[in-house]
Parts: sequence; C-alpha cells; structure tokens
Amino acid sequence: MFELIIERIRNKVVFILSILIISATSLWGIFSPDSLGKMASSAFGFLVTRFGWFYLLSVSIFLFFCIYLIFSPYRNLKLGQDESKPQFSNFSWFAMLFSAGMAIGLIFWGVAEPLSHFINPPYGLAEAGSQKAAELSLRFSFFHWGLHAWANYALFGLAIAYFQLRKGYPGLVSSIFIPIIGERHAKGIIGMLIDLLAIFATVTGIATDLGLGTLQINSGLNMLYNVPETRTVQVIIILVATVCFITSAVKGLDKGIKKLSVFNLVLSIFLLVIAVVIGPQLEMAKGLIKGIQDYGLHFIGDGLPWFALKDHSEWLGNWTIFYWAWWIAWTPFVGTFIARISWGRTIKEFILGVLFIPTLGSMVWFCVFGVLGTHQGLEVAKTALTSIPTAYFTIMDWYPLSGLISFVTVLLLFIFFVTSADSSTFVLGIYTSGGNPNPSTKKKVAWGVTQSFLALALLLAGGLEVLQTANIVAAFPFAIIMLLSIVALMKSLREEVVTCTTKLKTNKLSSYYLTKKQDT
Repeated sequence: MFELIIERIRNKVVFILSILIISATSLWGIFSPDSLGKMASSAFGFLVTRFGWFYLLSVSIFLFFCIYLIFSPYRNLKLGQDESKPQFSNFSWFAMLFSAGMAIGLIFWGVAEPLSHFINPPYGLAEAGSQKAAELSLRFSFFHWGLHAWANYALFGLAIAYFQLRKGYPGLVSSIFIPIIGERHAKGIIGMLIDLLAIFATVTGIATDLGLGTLQINSGLNMLYNVPETRTVQVIIILVATVCFITSAVKGLDKGIKKLSVFNLVLSIFLLVIAVVIGPQLEMAKGLIKGIQDYGLHFIGDGLPWFALKDHSEWLGNWTIFYWAWWIAWTPFVGTFIARISWGRTIKEFILGVLFIPTLGSMVWFCVFGVLGTHQGLEVAKTALTSIPTAYFTIMDWYPLSGLISFVTVLLLFIFFVTSADSSTFVLGIYTSGGNPNPSTKKKVAWGVTQSFLALALLLAGGLEVLQTANIVAAFPFAIIMLLSIVALMKSLREEVVTCTTKLKTNKLSSYYLTKKQDT
C-alpha cells in the first residue's frame, strides 16, 4: 500500500514538473522570442563546435550495436512471453512505425534536401549543378534518412520493449536502468531525472516536426488557394491540428492511431506513384541504383567524417549533426511507441523491420522527389530554395497534375501532422502515468495542448532556425542515456541467456539421472 502511494506521488511530480518546465519555455518563446532565439543559437554553436564528434560517434555506435544483435545469441528472444504472437499485422506495424518515425520530415525535406546538396555539394566534392552534384544529393539524403537514423529508434525501442514486454517492468525510460542502478534508484530521484529528460527531448523533437509541418502546410495552402503565409494562419493550422490529433489519441491505438497510420501509408504510396508517372523514370531508376551504391561505399566515412569537423563544421552542424540530434530527440517517443506495438516479435525480427524496411522506403522517396527537383536544373533549384517550406510545391508546379499533387500533399502533411502528434501524446501520457500502456484521457489532452504550445512558441521565436537549434540542445543529454541503455540491455540479455543455459543443463542432468534410476 505504501509503495503504491509513493508511486502515485512520483507520477504526479513527474507530470507537474515536466508540464511546468515546458510551459515556462513556451512562454519564454512567446513573450521574449529574441531572447530564446539567441540562447538557442549560442547553445547550438557551443554543442556543434565542442561536441559535434559526440553526436557522430554515438549514432554510429547505436547502428553497429543493432547490427551485432541481429547475429547475436539473443536474436531469437521474443519481446513478450516465449509463446506470444505479434499484436498487429506486418502492414499495420510498418504503417504505424513509419508514420511515427518520419512523418512530415519526408515531405518537408524530400525535395529541399536533395536540392540543397545539388546547389551546395557537401564538403565541396563537386561543382554546383553538375551530374556529380546530383549523385551526391541522393547519397547524402539516403545517408541522413537511412540506417543511422533508424538505428536510434531500433536501439531504444528494443530496450523499452525488452524490459517492458519481456521483463514486466513499467514502460518508462528509467526502467531500462534497473540492471545498472537497481529498482530503488530507478523509482527514486535518479529515475525521475531520466524520465524528465526523456519527456523534454520528446516534446522538443515533436514540436520541431509540428513547426516544420505548419510552415509547409501554410506554403501549400498559399500556392493552392492564395492563403497568406503569416503567423496568424500558422496559429490557426496548429489549433485545428491539435483538436484533430487529441481526438485521435483519445480514441486509442486501434480506433485512432492505427487507422490513420494505414491511411497515411496508402496516401503516401499513391503520391509516390503519381510522382513516378509524371517524372523521368529512367533517371529515377539510375539515381536509386547509383545512390544505394554510393551510400554503401561511403557508409562508414560519412558516418564518422573526422576530416570535416574543422573545415566543414558549419555544414556538419546544419545537416548531419542536426539530423542526428533530431533522431535522438525523437527517440524516446518513437522508440516507446514502437515498443508498444511490437509485442510478440523476436529481437532479430524487430531490428530487421525497424532498420531496413523504413530505410528502403526513405531511399525510394528521396530518389523520386529529389530527381524531380534536380531534373529541372540549377536555376530552377535556386529559385525553389529561396523558401525551404515552399520548395516542394515550387518544383511540383513544373510538372503535370501539379494541382492534384499539391492538394494530396497538403492533405498528407496534415494527416502526418496528426499521426505524429497523437503518437507522441500517447507516449507522453505513458511516461507521466507510471508506464501505464493506456494513459488517461486527461493526461493525453494535457500533453496534446502542451506540445502544440511549444511548437507555436518556437515558431514565434524564429521559425526554422530556432526549431533546429532547440532540437540539438535537447538531444544532447539523451544521447548519454541511450549509450548507457546499451550497457543495461547487454547486462540483462547476458544474465537471461546464462540463466536459460543453466536451467537447460539442469533439466538435461535431471532427465539423465531419472533415466538411469529407472534402468536400474
């Protein structure tokens, strides 16, 4: 009884503290946007200059650890009981993890990133607008949205799933550290601090994505219906989306999030097919093959670009380090959500599904839309990138069916907005309900409003730049937590395998002596 009271008090403290911290940050951005913008920029410069190597090294460690687990002795352990079966079909599972993991970013950067590398080739490796620059644009887009990105989700999602579904611990980030610090500390102040960091990283990461989505939805509406690109319109977009995603989150996984995610995936495939039909198919096919080849050849060098830390630190900070920080900031929410929907899958099946299928989907997406952009040449690319949120729609305007494509894209953006936000709302409810896999409606509504509030504040504080810098700052401490989660996971996996081996030997010996006794 006493432990139950303590647990309830802990949950309330985590919930209230996290709401207060994020609300204070949001109010800071609304009432003193310049101050928040300067603070974020200073922190960004410090972290990129002094700790850029840390982000690069950490994400590479996450990836190689995941690859090791695929071939490890632990690969056939199930996330759940040994006889358990997957809760969702492969298609529904993939749809939900894809919608939660990439969402708006695919559309926002699907054209803008390849065009950026086409105009300003990474590390000065090619001449702007050249064929080599076009090839580099796909190589680095694949790299930023490929295995390194999904390794964050695979690692952390596996850790949460293993300790929650197999070990029966609460679905909290602090539960991962029970093998290292013990259950008492995990439920105490240390555990509270870990959970608060996870909550702050989650809200900042999703607020960044919501901000990017709002900017691009506004751009699409401007091109389609001449809706002005103003802060007032962006506030309205956020408010309408907030009502929608809170409604979806309240309905739960099966009735809300799963159905929206499946619809999202179907609509994405439809948009992709249209883009292939209207675009240069041969160039797209060549780009995909060459891009995958270049990605594989430079996989390690691009992941650990020590040569570029000094002379190209600005490019690394704006691209690779920003992306790695973005994925890390999204990791607690996406990882926990993927864990929640992965009951009954083996460790090998989980990692293969989370790492490789979304990576291939991202490559196809960036190849198709990236080629649509670079195919128009350098001058059009420069014109399109005068406004990054508008770049996608500017390029689509050069092709047939541009009106239909833009309309479907705005619809897809809005639904991605809703699916990302309702997934994060669901997870934040879990974090502040003691790991309860079905948090209360009150918690989900509170978090829905809070994360939209922060997205609005960051937009007011400086738009895209502040959204990016805030993300990098929030991700730094959580990268340390992820590295420690590898230690905790390996410790527990080894202990389980040793225990299972000992039991197996004992059972064999018992069977042997029993047989001998019967023979005698």
